[in-house]
Amino acid sequence: MQGENKYDRRSFLSDVAKSMAVGPLVMIGAADGDFTNLKTKDMNAIKQPANPSFVQIKQIDAGVLNVGYADEGPANGPVVILLHGWPYDIYSYVDVVPLLTSKGYRTIVPYLRGYGTTTFLSKETVRNGQQSAIAKDIIDLMDALNIKKAIVAGFDWGARTANILAALWPERSKAMVSVSGYLIGNQQAGKLPLPPKAELQWWYQYYFATERGRAGYEKYTNDFAKLIWQIASPKWNFDDATFEKTAASFNNPDHVSIVIHNYRWRLGLVEGEERYNELEKRLATGPVITVPSITLEGDANGAPHPDSSIYANKFTGKYKHKLITEGIGHNLPQEAPKEFADAIIEVDSY
Repeated sequence: MQGENKYDRRSFLSDVAKSMAVGPLVMIGAADGDFTNLKTKDMNAIKQPANPSFVQIKQIDAGVLNVGYADEGPANGPVVILLHGWPYDIYSYVDVVPLLTSKGYRTIVPYLRGYGTTTFLSKETVRNGQQSAIAKDIIDLMDALNIKKAIVAGFDWGARTANILAALWPERSKAMVSVSGYLIGNQQAGKLPLPPKAELQWWYQYYFATERGRAGYEKYTNDFAKLIWQIASPKWNFDDATFEKTAASFNNPDHVSIVIHNYRWRLGLVEGEERYNELEKRLATGPVITVPSITLEGDANGAPHPDSSIYANKFTGKYKHKLITEGIGHNLPQEAPKEFADAIIEVDSY
């Protein structure tokens, strides 16, 4: 399935840069940079900037992509790679990054394929959203940046990607933090029916399986994304400015193709690429994760997610599960940035 480029890459990058209005990164927290004793409600009480942002979005060729990414913190610090999901983007981590850089970490936050300023180097490359392709993108990015090993952390698509990196490339993964636990899947499992209530939660997966669904998502991308935000995080009172900052990344010319392919591939309705077949064979076995890991879950996560008891045995290294309370939903890093950053710092000590 080829991508449908609506305008050239130079115009796209210019449009996105303007819409993001990138400004200085503001440090949020205690004056001395010690966030250890702050709770979620304390973070909410601190006056935060209206629209925190990243200092700069950099670009680098990596694998089949030209990747857009934020790179904050000391260049020689331990590296943390933060991975976003759908329909979100790097701004899910805008408040996590300063918490980590204040502790000496170098944080890399890339736009996944189909988001923001990340674009394909060739028009001929399949606009493929399968899980192994996205994970290989991150390995390619690490190679391009000469990063030998990193802590990987994420939620939604980003959690699945972090799982795959830790499972298939443990030599490149120092430790892992994953929202909603173990999310590695395969097409055979995707074909198995679920109880009706569980199927209902996946309504958009079936919508995307139709051409009407593709057309609807393309026409109403922002309305669709905002609805998912509201359903997945029913107690998160985000404002329009917060949403619009992320929604700019959906203007990527490959966004619709990547999203639709991702969900259709999960159901076995479309093929992946041969180059990823060996990786998918390994993932189909449900490989265990041996690196030190922490899994997180919000107490108000409205998106489909497994119970922690189901996946605990997938982690054979040092492991801990944490439930984050006070109405935290699916976009846990943006809703509870301190707890997410704390988990990264903790797992680094394992």
